[in-house]
Amino acid sequence: MSTREFTDDSTFRMAVNSVLHVLLDQIDQIDSDDLDPRLSPGNLQVVFEDSGSTFVLSQQTPVHELWLSANLTAWHFRRLDGAWLERDSAEPMAEVLSQLFSGKVGLPVEFAI
Repeated sequence: MSTREFTDDSTFRMAVNSVLHVLLDQIDQIDSDDLDPRLSPGNLQVVFEDSGSTFVLSQQTPVHELWLSANLTAWHFRRLDGAWLERDSAEPMAEVLSQLFSGKVGLPVEFAI
């Protein structure tokens, strides 16, 4: 059975910081001038300059989740057994992000977390 991995807020914040930096590095490698990623503590925002739309990943410390807002939809990710998974559908966060970014930039994008 899957278990939640964070016993305290500090451990959660460190894990979020790590995954957001990994994602920022991968976003910086996408061959598109349309992306403007912005990282702040607990938050990764990507503005798509041509369309003006924004994707936001933000830490939700009280529930130990990462929330994604994109295309007028929300996803809630928990880390279970080493993987960030959507809490309702169990979709891996990397797959959700890959699909969203591929659709937005019109190029194949594959995230690895």
